[in-house]
Order: sequence, then structure tokens, then C-alpha cells
Amino acid sequence: MTKLDILVLPSHPDDAELYCAGTIAKHLALGKKVGVADLTRGELGTRGTVEIRREEAANAAAILNLTVRENVGLADGFFRNDQQHQQEVIRVIRKYQPEIIIANAITDRHPDHARAAELVQEAAFYAGLRRIKTASEDGTEQEAWRPKLVLNFIQDTYIKPDILIDITEYWPQKVASIKAYKSQFYNPEWANEPQTYISSPEFMEVAEARAREFGRSIQAKYAEGFTSKRLFGVNDLFDLV
Repeated sequence: MTKLDILVLPSHPDDAELYCAGTIAKHLALGKKVGVADLTRGELGTRGTVEIRREEAANAAAILNLTVRENVGLADGFFRNDQQHQQEVIRVIRKYQPEIIIANAITDRHPDHARAAELVQEAAFYAGLRRIKTASEDGTEQEAWRPKLVLNFIQDTYIKPDILIDITEYWPQKVASIKAYKSQFYNPEWANEPQTYISSPEFMEVAEARAREFGRSIQAKYAEGFTSKRLFGVNDLFDLV
């Protein structure tokens, strides 16, 4: 088993790259172990195929130098926050025993995103209950494990962040990881394919504008924002400066 410091549990391949790749790259550079377990294969996407997106996710993982990347295999569009799906997510959380989990936005235009946020939030709690039994791939009973913190990134719908992370140094790496998804985002090679909300060049311009907006709030060029249900405390006010 590879124990992770941070586990990202997004609903679709490319969610992590779009909304927290800078934070991932920064913490990997700090020596932390960071993994991504996409909940679905993105099989309902208008462009590309499951096989293409699997390859693109692997390429993005290599660009970010992720510690691990896997796919949970839930049904795109049809997963639910119920016992069956919670068990699947609990199994992944216990497998990697992360200190921090990062999940989808708590509200967004895509219905999978908020639903995934709720699913992961509840599974993260239930993963700490020893009377809920799950088994690893070899059939061994897993130990109960509860992360110390669950954060949610901010997606298309604007949400006021509780935390901003300066990712200026890692912006080029973030952009490269997004561009690994050639089937999904603006790419002249796919000009004859159906165009979608995220495949226009304007979409990436908006993504950069959001990162600049967040960055300006903390006197940085680029930043990523996160929300938390938890309040944070400090012992020294100068930790906030």
C-alpha cells in the first residue's frame, strides 16, 4: 500500500487538472505524496472515448509526476450518494490513508460535481467507522481511516474560497497537464469534432482569469481556491500574514 498525504477524488478525468493541478504540483515539490482517483471514466463526454481519456489521464499524471493515479469506475452521470457508492469510495480512502482529501465543488453547473462532493464528504467520515467493513484487492480487511481535512475545489460556478494557494511557480505545469486532454479542450486537431462548452479557446481564457483573480487576492500572479466545511484556527496571528 502507498500511503498518501493528499488524495484527490474528482468525478471526471481532467477535473483535478483544471481546478487543483497547481496545488498538486506544489505539494509534490514539497515532498508530499499526492494521488488522484477519478470516480468515473468520463464515458458520457461528447468528445473522445474512454480509451482516449484513459491515455490522456495517464499523460497528465506523468506531467504532474503523481504518486498514483487510478479510476474508481463509477458510472458517469449515474453514480449516487448511497451505500453502494460510499463503500467504493471508502475502499479507496482506506487503501491510501490520506491526511487530506480534495473533492469537487460543492455546487456547479454539472450535476455530477456537487453530487461527487457530497459522496466524498460522507464517505470520508464513514471511512473512519470500524464497523463498516471493506476489503482490499487481495481480500484483506481494511483498517478504518478518516482524513484530517476534506477540501473542495471551485469549478465553473463562482464560490467564495476559504483558502487560496499560490500556484504561480507551477502554472506552466498546470497548463501542460490540462493540455494533455487533447480531446476535451481547445485543440485545432479536433476542429472537425463536435464543439462543447469546454473545447472553445475562451474556456481556457476564463480559467486563467479565475486563477489571476484568486492570485490578486493574495498578491500572487496565480492561485487556486478551495472551500471547507471546517473552520481553521491558528495560535499566532502572524501565521496569517
